[in-house]
Amino acid sequence: MSESAVLAGKVAIVTGAGGGIGRAYAKGLAEAGAAVVLADVKAEAAEAVEQELTKAGHQVLAVRTDVSDEASVDAMAATAAERFGSVDILVNNAALMAEIVGKGALTTMDLDLWHTTLGVNLTGPLLCTRAVVPYMKKRGYGKIVNQSSGGAFMGANAYGITKLGLVSMTLSLARELAPFGIRVNAIAPGNVNTEAGALSSPPQLRAMVEATVPFPFGEPEDLVPGLLYLVSPGSDWVTGHTLNIDGGWIPRT
Repeated sequence: MSESAVLAGKVAIVTGAGGGIGRAYAKGLAEAGAAVVLADVKAEAAEAVEQELTKAGHQVLAVRTDVSDEASVDAMAATAAERFGSVDILVNNAALMAEIVGKGALTTMDLDLWHTTLGVNLTGPLLCTRAVVPYMKKRGYGKIVNQSSGGAFMGANAYGITKLGLVSMTLSLARELAPFGIRVNAIAPGNVNTEAGALSSPPQLRAMVEATVPFPFGEPEDLVPGLLYLVSPGSDWVTGHTLNIDGGWIPRT
């Protein structure tokens, strides 16, 4: 099998697929041969990616999805299975970042925003996982990748708390789902050049990153090889792992 077809016959869901990283993930999966469901609460953004990838000859479907809403998530998974036959891969990429970074310290943060952040960044991946697991169990195989962040390993207030929680959730789900042939891993990106990244990084922060990180900034496409590794058969002996792709930003031993 050629490298470009390593995921031929697989069905993937990417949440937050209308954004910079989500679009890159969806494109990478489609180019590797998977049929891809493009889930995003912003329907127009997902549809734009659908048009782009359909024009390139890929099997994709945009589905408006609110990952914090159980009914919306269940409908997304059912639509994926109805359209493409099942669900083999889930990429939990949707998250709030630009919307919450700089919105105050934990002791003063608006509690409605706190609950919204938890709902999207932490409950969302759990709901999506719960929705797709029945399909993966039927096949006895599945790959789930949670999008954490380098911010999980430093003081990043509500955003960092949810992303560190996602690392812990990855470990727990990896153990719980292993008997069913389902692997669960995570990616912790560094500073990625996206619109959300720019809104979340004031000039002084970017200057500090440039001065201290070996390879300070990456593009969304730089994350794709790591994702493809985690969802391909080559990583079948890997589960519960968080892969830092961050240019040397966060040292972890």
